[in-house]
Amino acid sequence: MPDFELENALGCRVAGVDEVGRGPLAGPVTAAAVVLDMARCPVGLDDSKKLSARTRAVLWEEIIACADVSVAHASVAEIDDLNILRASHLAMERAVAGLRAPPEHLLIDGNMIPRGLALPATSVIKGDGRSLSIAAASIVAKICRDRIMVDLAQQHPGYGWETNMGYGSKSHMAALQNLGVTPHHRRSFKPVHNML
Repeated sequence: MPDFELENALGCRVAGVDEVGRGPLAGPVTAAAVVLDMARCPVGLDDSKKLSARTRAVLWEEIIACADVSVAHASVAEIDDLNILRASHLAMERAVAGLRAPPEHLLIDGNMIPRGLALPATSVIKGDGRSLSIAAASIVAKICRDRIMVDLAQQHPGYGWETNMGYGSKSHMAALQNLGVTPHHRRSFKPVHNML
């Protein structure tokens, strides 16, 4: 389970940063930055992928109520223009910039630090399973992106985005063949590009 070991070692105002949505064929990439209050930290935080949708939703409410939280996105156009890695880093940079007060150090999930960040930062591989701050960011980013995809699914029925969240599931691939490419599909991604 994640803990505050990394945050305590730094001994300053730390933001955890994580992104979700690198792999899907449709929709934005979403990042969150979260500064937790160690004295009021929600119980049960973990890597968002290990939690049920219901647990994530409950924790999301608790995080929003007691932490400094910022969410940001990079659009499909930015993903196609820049590439998915740079776009996900751009979303992270925007999320950090949106915090109410600037953190003194960033803990970033993964093995790379976005080059546009001016703050001291540490990359943490599998960070959402090690740091409570990153785990909180992973939950916030996932909830926010899932809600966007559910909303887009109502505007573009048939692709199953309300359940596959834009990932290339069997039903999504079949819908691409039958219904074609929407403005929300990432044209730089091979399965979409090949259809065009």
